[in-house]
Amino acid sequence: MRAQLIHRLNYRYAAPVSLGEHRLCLQPRGQGFQRLISHQLEISPDPVHRHELVASSGDEICRVRFFGATDRLSFIARSLVETRSAPPLESCFSGMEPSLPYPRGLLNKDLQGALEGWLPDGQHDPSAVELAQDALMGSNQQALPFLRQLVEMIQDRVKYTQRHIGPAWPAGRTLRERVGSCRDLAMLMIECCRCVGLPARFVSGYHLVDPAPEQYDLHAWAEVYLPGAGWRGFDPSGSGAIDDRYIVLASSSRPELTAAVTGSFSGPPNTASDLSWSIEAEIDGCGLQLRGEHGQEPDSRQAQAA
Repeated sequence: MRAQLIHRLNYRYAAPVSLGEHRLCLQPRGQGFQRLISHQLEISPDPVHRHELVASSGDEICRVRFFGATDRLSFIARSLVETRSAPPLESCFSGMEPSLPYPRGLLNKDLQGALEGWLPDGQHDPSAVELAQDALMGSNQQALPFLRQLVEMIQDRVKYTQRHIGPAWPAGRTLRERVGSCRDLAMLMIECCRCVGLPARFVSGYHLVDPAPEQYDLHAWAEVYLPGAGWRGFDPSGSGAIDDRYIVLASSSRPELTAAVTGSFSGPPNTASDLSWSIEAEIDGCGLQLRGEHGQEPDSRQAQAA
């Protein structure tokens, strides 16, 4: 699939403010099963300093700094991306599919950060451990049946809903509430995978569904590292294993590091800010325009996946 994307974000402030440093994850991934053909990022007002860097995940992000006061801030990211379907997972193992729980000591030490729990002591949430054990029981301790069973169980126990404001919930809260956004369900799947020794990380990007929805937001899903197959995407709020209609913007073991825009501003007390955005996509010559917007934000903000 080839897609031409235009992602616009516009911030308006009730009074002139000073902008802090901003971290931008608006450049689609350019490796693996996704090829970035071109990318341009327009920023207004012009930053006084701008530099690109490669994050620990391998994704390219941009940091910018501003000078002076402004009552608005806008970003326009234009990207041309080509994706292709990954090889079927069954063909990657040649009859040697890893059994679970996967021994931590057999993994490359670079993957250790994608195995850590989310509780303050580094342990996994007990409710996520219980869900992972339930999925493991019906999978003969094989990785692929486990992942399929896990997605089915998450969708059975948690109702998907959109939620624009706030960070991703921890696994325990999502299971307790029995409702969650795509980022909440992604976090739940990540935690369960880590419980059985499979490294997992959070992904933010676009899901260009067909037919297109009336309103579209950034999407979130999980990537799981399967020895012999590498990092592979799974969407617990979708149909499980991802296809070529998913476009990655950023991935990290911590969801807060994948936000499209992270930054702060300072101004008069109680200064309100509003964010509106639009995402336009032309897919293989078929144009579709997808929009979404929401209102007041806190001083330190992120454009969240719904």
